[in-house]
Amino acid sequence: MGLACVFRVGRVTSRIAIQRLEGAALLVLAVVAFAMSDLSWWWLALLLLVPDLSMLGYLAGATTGAFFYNLGHTLVWPAALLAWALPTDRPWVLGIGAIWLADIGMDRALGYGLKLPDGFTHTHLGVIGRSPPPT
Repeated sequence: MGLACVFRVGRVTSRIAIQRLEGAALLVLAVVAFAMSDLSWWWLALLLLVPDLSMLGYLAGATTGAFFYNLGHTLVWPAALLAWALPTDRPWVLGIGAIWLADIGMDRALGYGLKLPDGFTHTHLGVIGRSPPPT
């Protein structure tokens, strides 16, 4: 299975394919970091999708939803947790930061990028879902 099969959702350019590969790399890095935390693997399974609760902002409209989704899916917060955890030997902080990073990496690898204010399916990685047929 080649890259063309992996990135068949919507219209994908090479720039977007590279960014999605970067998301997959973040996911792998996050799982390795989580393994270093020595926390039980069930924590990863239990908390992996918690950052996606930021989608609840869409209940207040597309612009508000995009703001809260992007706030929960910026790399700043998990990077800050990882930077705090490593020198202070706090495995639970390392685990939470790694889980958060894993969610972001997974979402970006699947094409769920940072949201644009005009709707949930419009992201910095393109439109989520199949492109409409040409008219």
